[in-house]
Amino acid sequence: MELYNSLIRETRSLIDGLPAKSWAYDPKSAWASNSSSELVLQKDAAFELGASGKGSANFVLFTSSEELVNEDKVVLIGRDLRDIRGDCDFARIVLLRIGVLDDEDEAVYRTLKDIEFAKYHVYPQGYMVRISPESYREQVRVSKDALRRGVNFKALGMNYIEAYKKDPNVLSAAVIFLTDPAADYTALRAMAKKSADVTGTLTHIFEGLSTDCSVCALKDICDEVEGMKELHFGIGSKGSDHKH
Repeated sequence: MELYNSLIRETRSLIDGLPAKSWAYDPKSAWASNSSSELVLQKDAAFELGASGKGSANFVLFTSSEELVNEDKVVLIGRDLRDIRGDCDFARIVLLRIGVLDDEDEAVYRTLKDIEFAKYHVYPQGYMVRISPESYREQVRVSKDALRRGVNFKALGMNYIEAYKKDPNVLSAAVIFLTDPAADYTALRAMAKKSADVTGTLTHIFEGLSTDCSVCALKDICDEVEGMKELHFGIGSKGSDHKH
């Protein structure tokens, strides 16, 4: 799965040079979890990450390249939760290395979607997540109680890695949290949209829709993402002629 490789490189170029801390995966360090999403009322919240009016982005990128993603780790760029004093910018980026999937292309696509949806099944105590797929944002309300108990990004990252690695196809997972005001959140959100466009194009391809580039609304993303056009025409040619 190399379709997202260029996006991983672009994402790295946006965050390289910003001061970062990282921790190797240790499931014993994970934050306490609930069995379902916890409602954190505004009166009980210390602050919101990615609140309205603040920068925010959320996306997942896949690769099978060990060069791009070679270990399970949590990365923090910016202040940790104990050092945040009010609503601030926030992004969470996940880079996943997956094994070679030998199923039919459509089965591979569905596996990727299942892996991506793992983010909706992480329920840290005192950490209420609201994801907006339409705007590529993620907002988090952090409770005062969780803050007093020592919640931090290292522990939260372990929760996410644990969830992703429940799928045997996930070989390595890097979870990156950003709160640094120097980060370009507008560019990161644009990267999230590009990632969603790649996934949307895969949907288009596997539904067997037109392979006539002159009328395809997704032509730009096909042109930009290496390997996308070859995949599109390869699948399209199984059932019908296509036009370049």
